[in-house]
Amino acid sequence: MTSTSHDPRAWQRPEDMAARPASARLVDPEDDLPSATYGGDYETTAIPRYDTGTPSLEPSGYSLLGEPEPLPYVQPGGRHSAIPAEPTEIEPDGGARDQARVAGRRGTQDLGLMLLRVGLGALLIAHGLQKAFGWWGGSGLGGFEQSLADLGYQHANILTYVGAGAQIGAGVLLVLGLFTPLAAAAALAYLINGLLASVSAQPDHGYFPFFLPSGHEYQVTLIVLAAALTLTGPGRYGFDAGRGWARRPFIGSFIALLVGIGAGIAVWVFLNGANPLA
Repeated sequence: MTSTSHDPRAWQRPEDMAARPASARLVDPEDDLPSATYGGDYETTAIPRYDTGTPSLEPSGYSLLGEPEPLPYVQPGGRHSAIPAEPTEIEPDGGARDQARVAGRRGTQDLGLMLLRVGLGALLIAHGLQKAFGWWGGSGLGGFEQSLADLGYQHANILTYVGAGAQIGAGVLLVLGLFTPLAAAAALAYLINGLLASVSAQPDHGYFPFFLPSGHEYQVTLIVLAAALTLTGPGRYGFDAGRGWARRPFIGSFIALLVGIGAGIAVWVFLNGANPLA
C-alpha cells in the first residue's frame, strides 16, 4: 500500500495549478486534531464513558438527595427564640355570618308573618267549610251552586267544587306555611273573583262602594293581605322556612302575584263575561 502524500500540490486539481498562487494550499482535516501529547482543553472537555469501571470525579446531583436538609440556625435567647403558639380563632365564612346577621335583625317579623298567614288561612278554611258542608250557618254545596248560577256563571256545577276546594286547600297551605306563594296566589284569585261577583250583584251599578256596611271594604282588605303574603313569603315559622321564597322572595313571588291576579280576572271573564260596573 502507498501512503497518502502530504505534498500540497497533490491536493490540487491540475487545471487549478496555474490559477492559484503558490502560497494557497488545501488543509488536511487531520492536521487540526491534537496530538497524543497535547494537554490542553481537548482532554479536559472529553465526554466520560459510562461503560467503563472508572468512577467519575465530578459531583453528581443525585448524591444530594440522601443528604438531610440543614436546619436554620437560631441563636438561643435571641430575638428568634421560640414563642409558644397561641390558638387561632377560625371565623365563619362570609355567607354564614351575613345570614346569621340578617336572621338576628328580623326580630319579630317572622312571628308577625305567621300571624297574618294563619289568620287568613283559618278564615278561608272556615268559609270553605261553610260552602262545602253547610257548617256555621252555611248554604252547603247546593246553595253555593245556586248562588253562582244566579250571578251568571257558566258551568256552575263544576265551579262549585272547584271554588270550595280551592278555598279550603289554599287556607290549609297558608296555615302550614307550605307552598306559600302559590297558596296566597290561589287565595288572591278567589278573593278577586268574589269581589267582582259582589260588585256585579249590587243594585246600583256604575260606581264602587268601599266603606261598610254596603261597601266592599272587607273584601279589599283580604285581597291586600293575600297579595302581601304572596310577596313576603311565610317567614321562618312554616314548612317553607328552608326555601328561597321564605328567605329572600323576589321574582318567583312577583310572578305568583301576577298569576293570581290574572287567574281571578280570567275566571270572571271566561265563565261570566259581564261587566261588573256596567
